[in-house]
Amino acid sequence: MTSNSHRNFSRFPALVLAAALFCLSIPARAEIKVGVSDWPGWVAWYVAEKNGYFKKYGAKVKLVWFANYTDSISALSAGQLDANCQTWSDTMAPLSKNVPVKAILVNDNSDGNDALMVNPAIKSFADLKGKTIALEQYSISHFVLATALSKNGLSFDDIKTVNLSAGDAAAAFLSGRVDATVVWNPWVNNIQASGKGAALFTSKDMPGLIPDLLVARVKAIETHRAELVGMIKAWQDTQRFIREQPDQAVAIMAKVVGMKPDAYKVFLPGTRFFTLEDNLKAMAAASEPASLAAVGPTIASFLKDNRLIESVPDLAAGFDASLVTEALAAH
Repeated sequence: MTSNSHRNFSRFPALVLAAALFCLSIPARAEIKVGVSDWPGWVAWYVAEKNGYFKKYGAKVKLVWFANYTDSISALSAGQLDANCQTWSDTMAPLSKNVPVKAILVNDNSDGNDALMVNPAIKSFADLKGKTIALEQYSISHFVLATALSKNGLSFDDIKTVNLSAGDAAAAFLSGRVDATVVWNPWVNNIQASGKGAALFTSKDMPGLIPDLLVARVKAIETHRAELVGMIKAWQDTQRFIREQPDQAVAIMAKVVGMKPDAYKVFLPGTRFFTLEDNLKAMAAASEPASLAAVGPTIASFLKDNRLIESVPDLAAGFDASLVTEALAAH
């Protein structure tokens, strides 16, 4: 079973000076090192590798697998990677500490993979008052619930929460120990299949708020731009292949994370893979609904309220659309 550990709003670890100094001694190289963790929008890079899309666009890319997602964020921030797969929320802590990184591609948005699951007696948010909800504190689930409550006129004062890991939260719900739970797939699908619960609110109801990104160091953008643009060109082919040949794509992705293809298929419907055209909207100004700039303040507010960041960074400086524009013009 995939852990999907990237769903955590991780506390940003302190930078290790020795590691940073070590990285400064590494000479420039043509090959770029890119961190990848367990999430469909990121595991999809192995489809690009397997199908030869990097080679097609002349990009020398070394994918570096991280079983622990938070380690990949630290590695990028310390300069041990040229780019990394991470969420917009987890990019805000490095930005707030002036780490020189920028989002250069939106791989996907969660579009139903995260959900508030309730027992059959709960038909509306009004019924949720006074009920007990299991979730993983400071995870994406916590953010989903905060958004769901806010959009429906409730607050955390109206409900009770129990802090459990996603798997334990799903088990608590299925055994009837809690009234509701916020989890992500495959637990959402497992609960639906059991007949013991249904979704009252999903990430589909909060468009743009759970974006998964490719984030690069500014130095890599300057010195390895051709590799990164080639990688972005490869993404256009990758997301098209996933749409047009889902069974073949799933077979590649499932093997990477050690799952059976039939089990991995559950992730695709709830993952909205972005085209390069989608990326132009996602990296537009805050006036564009669901863009990184538009949703950024909501995410940053959640992080600051929960002391996951000390200050809100300059969000507009946190992404660079020029590489997507260049890739699209040449594609």
